[in-house]
Order: sequence, then structure tokens, then C-alpha cells
Amino acid sequence: MPPTKATWGGTDSQGNPLRWDQPGLVWGGDIPEPKNKRKTMQLRVNLGFANAPDHTLEEIAGAVSENLYGDAAYPTPPVTQAALDASLTAFTNAIAVQAQGGTAATADKHNKREALIGLLRQLAGYVQETHGNDMAVLLSSGFEAVSTNRASSPLAKPRIKDILNGNSGQLILRGTPVANARCFEVRYAAIGAGGAPGPWQSAGLITNSRSMPINGLTPGTMYVFQIRAVGGSTGYSDWSDAVQHMSL
Repeated sequence: MPPTKATWGGTDSQGNPLRWDQPGLVWGGDIPEPKNKRKTMQLRVNLGFANAPDHTLEEIAGAVSENLYGDAAYPTPPVTQAALDASLTAFTNAIAVQAQGGTAATADKHNKREALIGLLRQLAGYVQETHGNDMAVLLSSGFEAVSTNRASSPLAKPRIKDILNGNSGQLILRGTPVANARCFEVRYAAIGAGGAPGPWQSAGLITNSRSMPINGLTPGTMYVFQIRAVGGSTGYSDWSDAVQHMSL
């Protein structure tokens, strides 16, 4: 649309009469167009981990440990990975002890939780100052962003990092955390003759991706495992790549 010329008795874009002292107006020139100022939304790190359930807090701390360190976008974290991992391990152990009951165990778990939250807050502040208002950079830290959209999105595909031998007939899977996952589903199958897997069996839903114990396995038998995250807009993530391990 061509600009409107200022004339005697003219009006602005809102239909208001033009005045001699109107800012930006040059008589005989064009009527200034109204300027629409767009606010750039500042992305913020989600600090909701401070009020999250214990196992969710574990998941978030694990995601930060796995993703933040070594990321070129975050060269100088104020907390070392060793310190964060030590605090996370102490908190995980305290949860296990607290489950057996006792006032002292509950107080110790609370203290370990607050210590872990303190480290995460330091790292969240660093990420907030460093992400440059880039959502991809923010999320690459392992932290979540304060949502600007209430619509849920598909969950990322998890990965089985390793499988450990527990008690006889027990294997413990360790998977990668997935942001916004409610829990994880595990399935497994025994490897038969010729290396072909048998029917898949469900091991149920497990909340902590860092420790997923699978019981009732046959010692000396090779098994194949997969995990998937539960939640998001599609209900489930894709299944992880399959990983094999022998039960002892």
C-alpha cells in the first residue's frame, strides 16, 4: 500500500485528525505509519526440578550430567561433572535407605536432595546466561525450558547405555533420561537357537531410567532388551535399539 500524503484536514491511520505538532509528521510529506513493536520472548530454564518428585529429580540431574558436559555451547560450567554425579549418587543411595523407614534416613535423604538441587540451580543459572535465547542450545544442556506452548510433543527415543548383572537371574538396565517422560516401559526376549529372539515379554513400567531391574531371568540365557518412554503427544516414544546381555 502506497504511503498516505499529509493534507489539510487529513487524518492518521486511526482516523484521528492530524495536528501541526504531531511527532514525525512533515507537511507535504508522507503520514508516518504506526510502528508495531514485537516483543522477543526470552526463553527461560525450567526450575521446576526443585519441587519435582525424587525420581523425576534424578532423571533431570542425569540428563544434565549426560548432555551439558562436553557441549561446546557450555564451556565453563560452575559445577564439575564429578561433583554433580557424586551428589546424584548420594541422593539415589539415600532414597534407597529412606525406603526402609526411619527419621534419620528421611532427614539424610532430604539433605542429599537439597544439596543436589543447589548444584542444579547453579547450573541452571549458567545455562540461562549462556543459551543466547536459542531453544536448541537451551535443551542441549539437559535442562527443560519453561513452556511457551501447553501442547505436548512427541518424546525422544531413549537409549540403553549399559546392562549390569545383579543377583542371580537379575539384570539391571541403565537407560538415557528423556525429558517429559512419565516413566519407561521395558520389554525383553530370550535368544534361542540360531540367534533368533523368542516372543517379547513386558517387564512393566519403571520410573527411573538410571536403574531398571529385570528379575526372574534364567541364568546362562542370552536376552535382548528394548525400552521406550511413556508420555508426550503420542503416548510412547519409539523403542530403543535392541541390546543383548546374558543373565548369570
